Amino acid sequence: MSAAPHTARLADRHGRVARDLRVSVTDRCNLRCRYCMPAEGLPWLAKPEMLTDDELVRLVGIFVGLGVEQVRLTGGEPLLRRSLVDLVGRIAALDPRPRIAMTTNGVGLDRLAAPLAAAGLDRVNVSLDTVDPAEFAALTRRDRLADVEAGLEAAREAGLTPVKVNAVAMRGVNDTSVADLLAWCLERGYELRFIEQMPLDAQHGWDASTMISSDEIRERLSERFVITPLPAAERGSAPAERFLVDGGPATVGIVASVTAPFCGACDRTRLTADGQVRNCLFSQRETDLRGPMREGVSDAELADLITGEMWRKAKGHGIGSEDFVQPLRPMSAIGG
Repeated sequence: MSAAPHTARLADRHGRVARDLRVSVTDRCNLRCRYCMPAEGLPWLAKPEMLTDDELVRLVGIFVGLGVEQVRLTGGEPLLRRSLVDLVGRIAALDPRPRIAMTTNGVGLDRLAAPLAAAGLDRVNVSLDTVDPAEFAALTRRDRLADVEAGLEAAREAGLTPVKVNAVAMRGVNDTSVADLLAWCLERGYELRFIEQMPLDAQHGWDASTMISSDEIRERLSERFVITPLPAAERGSAPAERFLVDGGPATVGIVASVTAPFCGACDRTRLTADGQVRNCLFSQRETDLRGPMREGVSDAELADLITGEMWRKAKGHGIGSEDFVQPLRPMSAIGG
């Protein structure tokens, strides 16, 4: 299937061009991580509100026609979408074919890693904040650490490499075990990336004083490892600053979204599970594609809506400024 041709690019007023599309395929999740949602979960989208597979593939094709080169499937928890394997296959069949990645909590990945790889998934990131069973159960409110470990191993065996692990360090929760997590990943050949906790929780309870900064993460890792920064030129638009561990070749990354934002090099845009395009994770507005699509507009008209939304992208997310307002939608509804 050829992507819908369009001459416009996903540029904004500040000279950035989006080439990376984050697609939320569901807002549902089977964990209840404390920094993301309450124990009882959230009101999930009703099925009629969500994009169908046909609608999702059509929109991804339009984004690819506008220059998107990588599609990352997110959630909620993307593995909960029953049609995920078929969806990956259909996206892989687009021409030009985008690179396809996925961010997942890893629960259920042991069963789906091989089918997803066969369908065209290229790479996977697994969210895992601790390998201490008690910490994991307290943080996620679920006793599923063994399932996540099995999922990671299955991803490696399926060739979804490099297998990356995403972790959030939280004060008084898992901040003293960050070096343990790095050692665990190094032993298994996984690439670890720490991400500063961001104001995207459903409870709107984010507090900067409890956030573990990138500098503090680096200090804690340096207590056990020699951490050497790689040249800035190698980073490009990647969100993580990367460091050699004990001289390499293994590396660890730190995403300083709050204390050292990378907005100036951002090449991302987002499509929510209910068909809204967002030009920034922290945007206060979004543009509806689902409604016009179901009303019968053309691909070119949808492309115009997308490019218009991207053109309005702000220079930065503004966290820490006096007028910053946390998005109404939490991360689980926006997609990572």
